[in-house]
Amino acid sequence: MPLTAGVISGIQRMVLYETRARYFLVGSNQAQTKHRVLKIDRTEPKDLVIIDDKHVYNQHDVRELLGRLDLGNRTKIGQKGSGGLSRAVVAYGIVGFVRFLEGYYIVLVTKQRRMADIGGHSIYKIEDTSMIYIPNDSVRVTHPDEARYVRIFQNVDLSSNFYFSYSYDLSHSLQYNLTLLQRPYELCPSLASSTEEEVHTECRQGGFDIFEDEGLPTQVVYGVRNEPYSKYIWNGKLLDRVKDAVHPDWLLYIIHGFCGQSKLLIYGRPVYITLIARRSSKFAGTRFLKRGANCEGDVANEVETEQIVHDASVMSFTAGSYSSYVQLRGSVPLYWSQDISTMMPKPPIRLDQADPYAHVAALHFDQMLQRFGSPIIILNLVKKREKRKHEKILSEELYPAVTNLNQFLPPDHCIEYIAWDMARYTKSKLCNVLDRLSMIAENVVKRTGFFINQANFYCHTLRPDDRWGDVGGHITESGRLQTGVLRTNCVDCLDRTNTAQFMVGKCALAYQLYALGMIDKPKLQFDTDCVRLFEELYEDHGDTLSLQYGGSQLVHRVKTYRKIAPWTQHSKDIMQTLSRYYSNAFSDADRQDAINLFLQVFQPSESKPHLWELPTDFYLHQKSTMALTVDRPSYTMWWSDGVLSYLPVAYDEVPCEKNMKKVKVKRVNHFDESTDIYTEFFKPYELTAFEDHFCITMVNSAREFMPKTVAVDPSPFTVRKPEETGKSVLGNKSSKEETLLQRKTAASAPPPPSEEAISSTSEDDSEEDRDDDASVSQRSTPIKLLTDSGENTRTQEEHQQQQTAKEPYGLNLAMFPTERDTLIYQRFARLGGGQHKVEKAERINLANIISLEPVSCLVEDSIYSVSPPKVDRDSRIVFESHVMTGRGQVRALCRDDMLMYREYVKNRYM
Repeated sequence: MPLTAGVISGIQRMVLYETRARYFLVGSNQAQTKHRVLKIDRTEPKDLVIIDDKHVYNQHDVRELLGRLDLGNRTKIGQKGSGGLSRAVVAYGIVGFVRFLEGYYIVLVTKQRRMADIGGHSIYKIEDTSMIYIPNDSVRVTHPDEARYVRIFQNVDLSSNFYFSYSYDLSHSLQYNLTLLQRPYELCPSLASSTEEEVHTECRQGGFDIFEDEGLPTQVVYGVRNEPYSKYIWNGKLLDRVKDAVHPDWLLYIIHGFCGQSKLLIYGRPVYITLIARRSSKFAGTRFLKRGANCEGDVANEVETEQIVHDASVMSFTAGSYSSYVQLRGSVPLYWSQDISTMMPKPPIRLDQADPYAHVAALHFDQMLQRFGSPIIILNLVKKREKRKHEKILSEELYPAVTNLNQFLPPDHCIEYIAWDMARYTKSKLCNVLDRLSMIAENVVKRTGFFINQANFYCHTLRPDDRWGDVGGHITESGRLQTGVLRTNCVDCLDRTNTAQFMVGKCALAYQLYALGMIDKPKLQFDTDCVRLFEELYEDHGDTLSLQYGGSQLVHRVKTYRKIAPWTQHSKDIMQTLSRYYSNAFSDADRQDAINLFLQVFQPSESKPHLWELPTDFYLHQKSTMALTVDRPSYTMWWSDGVLSYLPVAYDEVPCEKNMKKVKVKRVNHFDESTDIYTEFFKPYELTAFEDHFCITMVNSAREFMPKTVAVDPSPFTVRKPEETGKSVLGNKSSKEETLLQRKTAASAPPPPSEEAISSTSEDDSEEDRDDDASVSQRSTPIKLLTDSGENTRTQEEHQQQQTAKEPYGLNLAMFPTERDTLIYQRFARLGGGQHKVEKAERINLANIISLEPVSCLVEDSIYSVSPPKVDRDSRIVFESHVMTGRGQVRALCRDDMLMYREYVKNRYM
């Protein structure tokens, strides 16, 4: 069977040249061996005219073409400054084309930065962009409101958390992308016209085959290019005008959200942990202006979070080990909103429209069934008990909607609903929030499973664990698929949701590492290097998403719910709350206008009111509200056609005819640049340095979190004490760096006395966690064994310790103290002995406790046989009961035992 690989974009660098009549955009691949030219007409004042000749130039041809263009556009006088071809800007991709009231603009990516690497596929963050007006000044028709629209459009900061990749589809999950490569493409309709001659032709044009002269068959690779998922693409509308007229390599799709990657070193073995968050472009907006769902089932603040774990020692998607887990957050899928005109910190929640048949919830869950499969698990964290109904209104509407939809689904694929008042649980001093969340996370991960691309792991055979057999998902010949998803929500889907997602992600990470053979059991403890690294990723993830939607960073973090946050965190929480309130009250309206204009939800026109003149944007996002639908969907069969027949597997991942039409496949040579990920990543044609490589500069568990002292267990799964963290011994730092380190570290320092007054905190860790902390810290302490021949070694070590003690204490312990110092010490010892004198009632005879019987007949021999002490009957009964319990034979519980256990359960979990 031929290999399958994703198509790498052939345009990764471009230069914009300008003349008075045209723009020439010359794009090239990374090695600058293949070029394409795009011609943009500048004589049309309001129309966009783009010509792509679809021809591939080499470096010599493109230089000759540019030379002729420069010569042909010069003036007859020969003045070089007044004509010819001038170089305007160097770019790395086209964001799109946009028009307001005058002509079109082109938006180009002018600066990028690598953020992650997944199997050799680089993910970049946009650092800077350039917006260039296309029509020439001689044909420009000015409009007084054009500049205002440009300012509103540029309020969307493209240099803030927008990401793209030339070879990896960021709009889909890793499970989808790797499943796409495993489909059978031999009988694909798009390959009907492909022949072996075309493969040989491409080989001769683009490179060479070392086996061609030997008469051996050329190895064929299927290059796969798939349509992106439109919900998570933010520049889809900006590229609609040109996507049918230009080659697909010109199209650069970007996502908005978060991307972070860290390296976990397990005794030198690199494991990359990547966190990717995709924010939905449907019904997008700011906190109080976008609530609930629209009429198409799209919800506000919908973010898909995916954590990817892979062994970085093997780069290939086919030979490497990759695992991923996906979860979702989003507003409650109902028609609801909050009125911000009252200038209240918590505006009242109101239901805008009655939905007795849960129509909008049905549309939303239908989308989830298509993308994720079943089961869909809802974790609802809103409050249940309130003096005045506020958040409870949403729970009272969501639960009946889910119940109504479930009565039409098959019992095996019903939507599961978990309601838990996390805020009330946090305020209780008898409960531990994270313990309860870990129990929920364990059940969720076992229901949905996770994705892994290898089926030949024997970790559960070599290190068996009872929990492995309960893990769900769909098992295939090539691995395991995640089926279903956890959907978490509170009111804002920010603070509580991020903590809940962290706990679920921590549980899933343990199973992923166990499946990859990195740990011996699927469980991770707090205060380990691994969990601290993962917690740092999730804090950055939560802060970024909170800034995008709420206008401030997270108010309550994981350390807040663990009650280990420093005393300065309370004042920071107050500042974040004030910042969020200010952003919601004064700047959210401008941000919402910018989002509406960037996503082309509103398109300016001279025949309709301006964007700032609209009293509301409700009808921009609720397009079908005023229209009478011809085909009204069924209230009972509310799912799309074909979805139920493939459950629990997601319909989008099934190789059916509808999905195969979205894929474009071409047959190429094995050495073709469009599928050679090795050349794409390692760049053998460039001179690079190790210190400039991305894998050197990324966050490293050994460098950032492991203690810098000697004789410490280097395992990232060992529980560390607060003083053992790597970031606490980094030396003097500036105030800015100290703030950054304080934010990044996850050291579990005990809270100050005033911590009890801080709201939204929880109880300390469980006894089980504390016992684990003590046991692991004891194991990490080095133990020295003395043998018969080790006396000289001990003397040398004592001498070295005495020499090293001279530096901090200023004296040499090897020398005898002076007579004056000896008198002072004797006087002090005599004084202390008089203060602590204790009169004993009777003399203790050691012979009654331990009997020492000489073994040897020699008098001066010091070897004795120790007889065991006498044990009374009650102690013997307790010990025998303990041993029998370990063997599975438990004695009957008495009434006092039952009362003690009930009291323990009541104090711990009720």
